[in-house]
Parts: sequence; structure tokens; C-alpha cells
Amino acid sequence: MICCFSSANAGPKIFIDVGEARVRKSKLALPAFQYLGAKSSGTKNTSGDELYSVINNDLAATGLFISIDPNAYLENPMTTGLRPASVVPNGFDFANWKTIETEFLIRGGFQIINNTLILEIYGYYVPQGTLVLGKKYEGPASSARKIAHTFADDFVKAVTGKPGFFKSQIVVAIDNGVKTNREIYVADWDGHDAYPVTNHKTITVSPTWSKNGNYIAYTAYAKRVVNGLARRNPDLFMYEFKTKRRWLVSYRDGLNSGAEFLPDNKHMLLTLSRASQTGTADIYKMTLDGTSISPITRGPGSAMNVEPAVSPDGRTIAFSSDRSGKPMIYTMSMNGENVKKLTHAGNYNATPSWSPDGKKIAFAGFDNDRNNFDIFLINADGSGIIRLSSARKTNDKWSNNEDPAFSPDGRHVLFVSDRTGTKQLYLVNIDGSNERRITYDGKFYSKPKWGPLVE
Repeated sequence: MICCFSSANAGPKIFIDVGEARVRKSKLALPAFQYLGAKSSGTKNTSGDELYSVINNDLAATGLFISIDPNAYLENPMTTGLRPASVVPNGFDFANWKTIETEFLIRGGFQIINNTLILEIYGYYVPQGTLVLGKKYEGPASSARKIAHTFADDFVKAVTGKPGFFKSQIVVAIDNGVKTNREIYVADWDGHDAYPVTNHKTITVSPTWSKNGNYIAYTAYAKRVVNGLARRNPDLFMYEFKTKRRWLVSYRDGLNSGAEFLPDNKHMLLTLSRASQTGTADIYKMTLDGTSISPITRGPGSAMNVEPAVSPDGRTIAFSSDRSGKPMIYTMSMNGENVKKLTHAGNYNATPSWSPDGKKIAFAGFDNDRNNFDIFLINADGSGIIRLSSARKTNDKWSNNEDPAFSPDGRHVLFVSDRTGTKQLYLVNIDGSNERRITYDGKFYSKPKWGPLVE
């Protein structure tokens, strides 16, 4: 549990307008944190390093700041106080930070008392010499990452008026390569502290998170016995966090995949290829226990309709369909009417993802000229398409960038790229800037989805 104590707050004021199409980066000074306790073991230094590295990475991921080189500092942050000289003896001098054109200054110090980690930290807007945020955070010594994410969220909200996403988590399928099992994991937004929520020892794919954060739905090729015979089928499962209970939701012959929760958290959409009917893939609406089901799409003909994504207001479904010959992104009303073709270019467009404000849709599109998938962004009315990703592999071929998922604040898109040889997680701003790699390992990630914002 993390406790926050406000030592000072500048009050509501917007320092950075994130409503602009492209935001100018503000110069940020983030000196290393002071240890405020008695001189002792390296454990305290390790905690300080972790607090600093997590906050630094969180703020860099926003694309709002550019870090000032510590070599440019005109005073030693290790020997001056966390607050200005006008407030405390031996405090820092705003003039020294204004001289190097600092816009935001963060000063922090920490200590560990009886296995409790305490972070005292202040954020300042240097041009006006004003305090933006001042707080103390307390938690178990093992909670340095959570404390750091909490401060980063608070600071971003203090300077932009809008919440950050650093305490949120993602759900993603992970495997170790060819002929290995793929399981579903939950991790912090930056890929750290990942833990499995499945252990089917098979191929487990396409996880999705309920809007209230209580459930995860996914598809697994789990073995089950039918009429005395063991077989595997892509069946849909549900996992509940509170009880750690798991149940089989849909196990009809054929595909049971691509689940998407509706805003009411009582129903979901999924794709079924019911062998008893046409055998083609269509989108259905279903209750969480799988007892009530109704079709939303029916073809036309043998057309494939897959990967439903529900708009934040619950009124519109974006999906992928080959009804015009090639898989393209379409939208339709919740009852399957008012179908509109959204994309017209490319050879294969897939995996639509809505922005939290319902104004934009991200998707993966195949580029015939480059022979690869890239992430694209399009307005919900079909206008204003832009490419968000573009990177080559070490062999100079274009990499595949797939599986986009909007961040809860709507300012970033998470996706998977194979540019390094394995499929790793990347993050990019919605204007295509500030692309950064999130995971650094030899694993293969697929179909990430973001959980809801954590207050």
C-alpha cells in the first residue's frame, strides 16, 4: 500500500497544453535523489537508483520533456536542499536553473525507516519560481517502483491537467520462440514485474481486459475430452482477478477468439467460426458466462468478420472484414447496421484499436511496396490517415509492426515489432514522435492490451 502526504501544492494550473497536435518538449532537470537518512548500507542507494530510473523513464515516455545534461548544472544537487533558499537554509537557487534554461526542476530525497521507504519530492516551474507539486510517499521498501510510478502520474497531472498512465498495467501473450508454449501475462506498462495468469501449457492468445479491470478474457488451445477423445480447440476462457477463478466461456467447434468487453462489463463481443453453420468467421455478442449469444454480422456470403473493437461510448464496433476482397477496417452500429468501410489502401488491414476519446482508430496495415506491416492511425470518420511506425531490421528489410493498443490517456500507442529479431514491445506518440522500445529480452510478445487507469 502506498500512502501520499501533500506537503505543498501549487493549486490547479496548466503548464503544458497536451491538446496541441504536436507538443514542444519542455526542458526538465531531474538530479539524482539525495539519501536523507543516516549513512548505511547499499540497499538504500539501490532504492534511490530504482526510484530515479523509473521516474526518469516514465517522464521520458510522455514525449513532453527533454532532459538537461547533469554536466550543465550550476550547483551541486547533492549538497543543496530540496527546497529553494527562500524557504529553507542551504536551499537551491532558482537563478542557477534559469541560467541553463530549465523549465521544470524535480528535487527528491528518500530514506528507509523500519523497512518503510519514504520519498520526499518536489516539482518546480522554474521560469516563475513556483512549486508545481510537493509530496511525501510512503510504502514498503519493496515498493520503490510503485512509489515512482505514483509520483510520475501525479507530476504529469499537475503540469498537464490530465492523468498519466504509469500505474496502469498491460496484458499480453508471451512465448520464448518456436515450439514453445505461449501464456498470458500481466505486467506494468513498462514490461516490468510480469507474472502469468495462465498455465495451460499450450498456445494461449488474444487477451483482453474488462473496462472495470476485474476480468481478462483470452483464447487457449487447451486440451479437453469430447466423446472420450482428447482434442484441442481455440476456446474462450475468462479469468477473474479478485477470486483467481477461471471458467470456460465459449467452446463451440471452430474459432472462439478476439474477445472485446462492452462498457457494461456484462457482455462481450467475440469471433466464432461455427462449423454447424457456414464455418466462416462472424462477430457475436455474448454474456460473460456464455449462456446468451446473438449474431451481429452474417457475411455477406462467406466473408470473414473478425477482431471487433468497441468504441468507448459502446455505440460503434470497428472490425476487420474481407467482404470487399481484401481485409479492411470497417465500422458498424452495435446491431450490425450502418456498415462503413474505413480503409481503402493496402493489402491487409487488421487489429483496430479505439482511442479513449473515440476520435481515432489505430490499426496494422500491410504495405505492398515495403512487404511489411506498419502501425497506422486514422480518424473515426475515415479521414486523416498517418503512419506511426517505420523501422528496418539489421538486414535492412522493413520490420513488421503490429497489434496496436492505445494507452489509457490516449496520447500513446503500444505495439509489437520484430525489428530486433524477436517480437518486442514499443511505444509511440500519436503524432509518430518519441518512439521507444519498452522490453529488452529474447521473448516474443503479441496482442498487448492496456488495462484501465488506476486512480
